[in-house]
Amino acid sequence: MAKYEKFEDLPVWQEAARLYNRVLDLLEEPGVPLTPSFRNQLDRAALSVSNNIAEGFERVTTNELRSFLAIARGSGGEVRSMIAVVKDRPKLSRSVQQLQQIRALAESCAKQLTAWTRSVESGPVQGKRHLTATANTAAANSAAANSAAANSAAANSQ
Repeated sequence: MAKYEKFEDLPVWQEAARLYNRVLDLLEEPGVPLTPSFRNQLDRAALSVSNNIAEGFERVTTNELRSFLAIARGSGGEVRSMIAVVKDRPKLSRSVQQLQQIRALAESCAKQLTAWTRSVESGPVQGKRHLTATANTAAANSAAANSAAANSAAANSQ
């Protein structure tokens, strides 16, 4: 499994950044008929995905990470909902492809966040630097087995 040192290296954060930039592209398009409050909410929801991934990554405990991943996933759902609400408006027919790209990016983020959350929940790590008692026991047993095997091999070669 890959080990990431900074959130900017996470594929899901990179996808969330692409999501936000596609939203900006849509919102900066002249003449796109969206209300100011809709624009503001879509902008904030899309940015929230990458920001919550980053904040969760920088936290220390697994519970904090899971909480921020859940918030990021919820924000992605909000983006998808907002796109679903307006996608069939005739005045947005010129923007259909952009709306589809935004929806696809939000879905991709949701899938990656779900997989990451499942991995965190089933893994032995409690926080960035601490293993659970079960993981410590497994690591100790593995080390002992490796040591015994090495000792046996050395005895057999003499």
